[in-house]
Amino acid sequence: MTELLDSTLTHLEQLVSFDTRNPPRAIDTGGIFGYIRAQLPDFRVEVTDHGDGAVSLFAVRGQPQVLFNVHLDTVPDSPHWTADPLRLRVRGRRAIGLGACDIKGAAAGLIAAARATRGAAAFLFTSDEEANDPRGIAAFLARDHGFAEAVIAEPTRCEAVLAHRGISSVRLQFRGAAGHASGANALEASALHQAMRWGASALDFVESQAHQRFGGLTGLRFNVGRLEGGIKANVIAPHAEVRFGFRPLPSQDIDVLHSTFGSFVTTGALDRYEETFRGPPLPAGNVAEAEERRLEARDLADALGLPVGNAVDFWTEASLFSQAGMTAIVYGPGDIAQAHTADEWVSLSELQTYAESIVRILGGAAGSVADPRR
Repeated sequence: MTELLDSTLTHLEQLVSFDTRNPPRAIDTGGIFGYIRAQLPDFRVEVTDHGDGAVSLFAVRGQPQVLFNVHLDTVPDSPHWTADPLRLRVRGRRAIGLGACDIKGAAAGLIAAARATRGAAAFLFTSDEEANDPRGIAAFLARDHGFAEAVIAEPTRCEAVLAHRGISSVRLQFRGAAGHASGANALEASALHQAMRWGASALDFVESQAHQRFGGLTGLRFNVGRLEGGIKANVIAPHAEVRFGFRPLPSQDIDVLHSTFGSFVTTGALDRYEETFRGPPLPAGNVAEAEERRLEARDLADALGLPVGNAVDFWTEASLFSQAGMTAIVYGPGDIAQAHTADEWVSLSELQTYAESIVRILGGAAGSVADPRR
């Protein structure tokens, strides 16, 4: 193993040992943030507590042009782990530990690269990504830090991702009229029956979108995650609730899709239609802007010397930077197939590739990139 990989693994061992599971998100400005701060003695560091376990650390050295962002929170571990998830294990060519893949491996690589170089650098570490509550990034973007480009770490197998789907989650409630199930009106009066009819229409619509394409992505992703309601088999259901989500292409308008899904509810049966979370696609912006901004992201990847990979179906906070007007790409070690799994792991080769690429970028070997003040 190289000295840089050794350093990355040393930091990853420490980062994994800090419990940053989200939930419960029992995270404060000490712990993992105290460790990172201590590893960046030549950086100007600002640590902010945004409440409810959402903490951010912004570290700057010199006058950097590109911002690197990585989240430190993880999903909870499952009973299927074969060893302590908060203790890093290196087995063969894999580093195994909670968050090693998603995405503390990148955080360790950033720290190792920062300590191996003296060039300008800017890092934003946050702890609220897994809760779909990006307070840290929102607060950062609310201030003018002068950056026009951002590289957001998620598991992309060390390829720059230029585009991904958006995401929207919905709580949809139906109203019915309680009564005896033997009644002739049961078919129409049942809120559960209305929910099932809505679901059939929604699925038919999603299938009709299979021809839609953008940047290698195809169709509309959709999932009914939960359906509940009613009282018992011989009572007409007076209420029902559906929790569903969809993941549009950058070329699909989220508001138009909400209008479409809402139109499938039978007149008089709708009690509530509430969007509970929205994440824009990458690139963010209107349909006409999407391809132009994807090409700008490709230019950034080329300027940084990063290989360009395929667009992905999963959502990332890179879209929030894009929505704020920045050129954003997703780039990090690890495979999304390992994220959120028991015994999740990241390969040592990708940790080394990632750390080496950051060293090269911080050292200026990738060439000049766009002026962050434009």
